[in-house]
Amino acid sequence: MSVDRSHLPRWIAALAACALLAPGGRALAQQPQAEPSPTPETVKLLEEVTVTAQKREENIQEIPLSVTSLDADKLALISAGGADVKALSGRAPSLLLESSFGRAFPRFYIRGLGNTDFDLNASQPVSMIVDEVVLENPVVKGKPLFDLARTEVLRGPQGSLFGRNTPAGIVKFDSVKPSQDLDGFARVSYGTYDNIDFKGAVGGRLSDTVSARASVLYQSQSDWIDNTRSGEEDALGGQETLAWRLQLLWQPNEKFRALAKFDGWSLDGTARIFRANILKTGTNQLVDGYAQDQVAQDGLNEQEIDAFGGALKLDYDFGKATLTSITGFETLEMYSRGDIDGGFGASFAPPFGPGFIPFPSESADGLPELDQLTQELRLASNPGGKWDWLVGLYYFDESLQADSFSYNTLAPGNPQDGYAFQTQDAKSWATFASLDYHPNERWSLKGGLRYTTDEKDFSAERPDPTFQLPTVRPIQVSTEADLVTWDLAATYEATDAVNLYGRVGTGFRAPSIQGRILFCADFAGGLDPASNCVSVADEEKLTSFEAGIKTEINSQLRLNVGGFMYNVDGQQIVAVGGQFNTATLLNADKTNGYGLEMDLDWAPTSEWLITLGGSYNHTEIDDPNLKVGACGGGCTITNPVANGLVSIDGNALPHAPKWIFSGIVDYRRIVGSQGVFKASVDWSYHDEKSFFLYQSKEFVADSFELGARLAYTFRQGKWEIAAFGRNLTDELIVQNGIDFNNLTGMTNEPRMIGFELVTRF
Repeated sequence: MSVDRSHLPRWIAALAACALLAPGGRALAQQPQAEPSPTPETVKLLEEVTVTAQKREENIQEIPLSVTSLDADKLALISAGGADVKALSGRAPSLLLESSFGRAFPRFYIRGLGNTDFDLNASQPVSMIVDEVVLENPVVKGKPLFDLARTEVLRGPQGSLFGRNTPAGIVKFDSVKPSQDLDGFARVSYGTYDNIDFKGAVGGRLSDTVSARASVLYQSQSDWIDNTRSGEEDALGGQETLAWRLQLLWQPNEKFRALAKFDGWSLDGTARIFRANILKTGTNQLVDGYAQDQVAQDGLNEQEIDAFGGALKLDYDFGKATLTSITGFETLEMYSRGDIDGGFGASFAPPFGPGFIPFPSESADGLPELDQLTQELRLASNPGGKWDWLVGLYYFDESLQADSFSYNTLAPGNPQDGYAFQTQDAKSWATFASLDYHPNERWSLKGGLRYTTDEKDFSAERPDPTFQLPTVRPIQVSTEADLVTWDLAATYEATDAVNLYGRVGTGFRAPSIQGRILFCADFAGGLDPASNCVSVADEEKLTSFEAGIKTEINSQLRLNVGGFMYNVDGQQIVAVGGQFNTATLLNADKTNGYGLEMDLDWAPTSEWLITLGGSYNHTEIDDPNLKVGACGGGCTITNPVANGLVSIDGNALPHAPKWIFSGIVDYRRIVGSQGVFKASVDWSYHDEKSFFLYQSKEFVADSFELGARLAYTFRQGKWEIAAFGRNLTDELIVQNGIDFNNLTGMTNEPRMIGFELVTRF
């Protein structure tokens, strides 16, 4: 649906009022006269932001990249109430996330580039990296995130240092590491729908050379959606998540350190809830009487995930250079089932509804086996000289089996009536190098180069078909590619407060294979490649140009602005859904994009901190011959249609809004001798985006969500009590759709109000 834009003037006015009403004065390092003595809890100044976007610790203002960094306080605010990684959507310029799997399978988009594919071996052009280990599979990317030191959003291609599947950028997470100092925290909240969110950690020395840190997360929510078809109250919407992490750091001397990490997580609850015919035909408005706490479904809904992983990082300092080895592994099992048509019955088996249901659809996907192993070895010069360099090797190995099931919703007990599975083995290795040259105090020049080889072996079988015939034999496909990526950049320190930068870079996405064959209308038992629904997309290559200015004034104002343009050659796109609910890989001839991005941090006084982010992204598919299947659920397509195929030349990419705005206004004031009052308001907004490659009147939506938190900290910051709210205006937002059956939509979470208790030591 379209969000009521009358909210926008209100929050813009509120922001202006916050700025105008802020007390005058400079946010310098001087001490306020009131007691208690200032601490990081009582004084909010702009501290130096350190990032590891280039595999080194560097000041964010000095690197030639478009980067947004979110610290622990910002993450705690926007994820209050047990949110998952999708809470980051719209919280950084040009960043968007969505999912059709609920709390699993987040799909990332940066600068409009992403992948709408819902298959369990889908590749994405945005990489997710946790503690320097890449998480490749989209289900693995659903890993809960907690006890984090920082989150970095790197926009633009990262092909030199990070390699495959990073043409759009990277979202990078770094957990809090063990130290010799005893510290920890516990944060627990309770909110609407019995929502419980607990996060905690404790760490410190075990000996003079060994330290440890243990972290845990527990989240749960009761079912809150009634199923009016079955008559069951509180049937859907609940979930329970448990995650843990253990880290051990051994540092016997100043030269060597070893950090071992083990983690695991499990999820048991509701998968994505699909809602039949919630859109008015010919508009993107919700139907009259739509109720977020009700569905009418005859299918089942469940989701289970169990995962385990770990990493070992070894560093040895030779004096002039440091050798680093990072070994990571991930294993995961997953099963997710849902009522895909979102309603009950069918036109040929009345009664049916809500609205017109042409045929029933209930399916499930599973990962009974997924294993990932990564190894990086790099040697980097220690900073301080005129030349900084880095060389490395990288290896990636992933194997998985993905299952697809279909169920007969109209039969008693919803028995299984179809099964297919696919396996994929993917291997890649790379060698890379980076060189920085500092000819004088003002200039810094940088270049990077990477060679990558990528191989995939894929097999698909359909022993129990929903339609047509079983596969006669496995459908087997292999791909192999060798690619070179590079980047060149320059940074110029115009003044002590102003840095200018320019960058040209390349990135690529490795060839992809897709085989959602369970629902394929295949008469040849998989023998005919033209009809067996196994498709291959060649590698996509991106070239990007960007330039920007980074400024910081008196530790009060930090403003970073940049512009970019890119061209994608052979972009991999996925024609999702359509009449048979399949996923077909295609390569677009060209895709073009350009835009602007802005990050602002402003501390007008020691009590106020205002953080704003905004971006404009224009994306356009340039391929006059590219056509995709039309929707099968009665939508109103606005692109040219011929013989059932839709021309998408000139369209924007799916889930690629032009405008994204976000902000946080944070106020802190000393109260009494040991107390601090805190108040925070945050919001995110994006304008209309299309859900699919084609344009339609129904499957488009914008989004606006508002949050707030009021807190009181006492006993010198050791204790904190707070009240918070998410989606305070209770907006009803259609976030995605399904187009093969009816006007099915997926909506956001309703308003949540909660209370929180925090202790730190």
